Amino acid sequence: MITPEGIKQVWLIGIGGIGMSALARYFKRMGLPVAGYDRTPSPLTDALQKEGIEVCFDDSPERIKPQYRKVEDTLVIYTPAVGEEQAQLLWFRGHGFSVMKRARVLGLISSGSKGVCISGTHGKTTISTLTAHLFKESHLGCTAFLGGISKNFGSNFLWDEKSDYVVMEADEYDRSFLWLQPQTALISSVDADHLDIYGDRESFIQAFSDFAAKVREGGNLVVKEGLDVDLSAVRGVKMYRYALNSMKADFYAKNIRIEKGYYNFELQTPDGLIEGLKMGIPGLLNVENAVGALALAYLNGVKADELRDSLPLFKGISRRFDIHVKSGSFIYIDDYAHHPEEIRATIESVRLMYPGYYLTGVFQPHLYTRTRDFAEEFASSLSALDEVILLDIYPARELPIEGVSSKSIGDKISGTPVKYYHYKELTEAVEIKDVPQIVITMGAGDIDRLVPALSERFRRLMES
Repeated sequence: MITPEGIKQVWLIGIGGIGMSALARYFKRMGLPVAGYDRTPSPLTDALQKEGIEVCFDDSPERIKPQYRKVEDTLVIYTPAVGEEQAQLLWFRGHGFSVMKRARVLGLISSGSKGVCISGTHGKTTISTLTAHLFKESHLGCTAFLGGISKNFGSNFLWDEKSDYVVMEADEYDRSFLWLQPQTALISSVDADHLDIYGDRESFIQAFSDFAAKVREGGNLVVKEGLDVDLSAVRGVKMYRYALNSMKADFYAKNIRIEKGYYNFELQTPDGLIEGLKMGIPGLLNVENAVGALALAYLNGVKADELRDSLPLFKGISRRFDIHVKSGSFIYIDDYAHHPEEIRATIESVRLMYPGYYLTGVFQPHLYTRTRDFAEEFASSLSALDEVILLDIYPARELPIEGVSSKSIGDKISGTPVKYYHYKELTEAVEIKDVPQIVITMGAGDIDRLVPALSERFRRLMES
């Protein structure tokens, strides 16, 4: 593993983010003092503090402890989500500290390792986490930086000092993934997003072409079958396609069937068939994700028996199709879906698994720019529900945009009733019907913090 030379301690600005907290854990395992700032307490910051990592919630430079004020041996890492005018960031820069974006640090780590980097507008967190699980359970092992909390590891970070492999989620936001130097890379989807950064769809898709060209000579590139990505600049790399069940692909699932509530299948590889594979999590979409992860593991030398043994042990990721309440004919699910295609795929999976259920969807839009740019697409995906509840937009790093609100989506939904609630009203507002019903909450903001209260209320109503 590579650590920036001469660094004796690390301060992270935005330490409570899913990617930043993984880096904090990495440097802690490297034996360095680690601390940082985040805006508000969260389960992630609570966990970091229990692990001995100091977190402050005041961005005043006065809160930076003397130990981290040594310019010659302190590395400062920040996430673009905090904004360039963040007070501590300005102080560190003004005093000549070594300041790096999170993506650049990950690039340094990947350059000294056999990086297995997974990209895509959606699917990358599940594929990355499953890939890390398959490596961990094999003779290869791996370190991993993940974009979600693995239920197997109980963390977004996995450490293996003996392994040369590092599994990383390759984030397209702010072109961050172009800092990485993969030995093996995967592209799962290129549906446009982050148009506030890229400007247009063409520039967004071009970034994935640029990412593919970053794969080292002699490495592997795995791309989902049918993606319109220009790979002409890729040189000296073995290229493969994967798919759910398309025979055009190099890796795909055959004989997909449900046995005892879980999907079973065989995996077609360029070298033959791997039989007897069984999923440990639900959803047909996750079979496709598994094909991608299995391809990455197989191409790097994980044995067929190891894949067969470890796949059913994968428990999934927090906030990815998380079933919190299942009582009689009522089910409550929470999911991270925050892009129109993710919402569409999530609803399709629910409909496939639970046909005939009344489906109430609660969606918290994430970012004003994303809401503005994809209002039509959000409305189309949400129209597949039986009932839509929209919360106010979660702004994250953004200021409000005039004329952009949840109604920008709701006004375009046709044929499905739409209700609007403020965040604090939601827990008592969702109604349970007298028919088999599923309630699903979706979003990338802070809607997950309502899950415990919603779960408690639903259980109470089902018992009464």
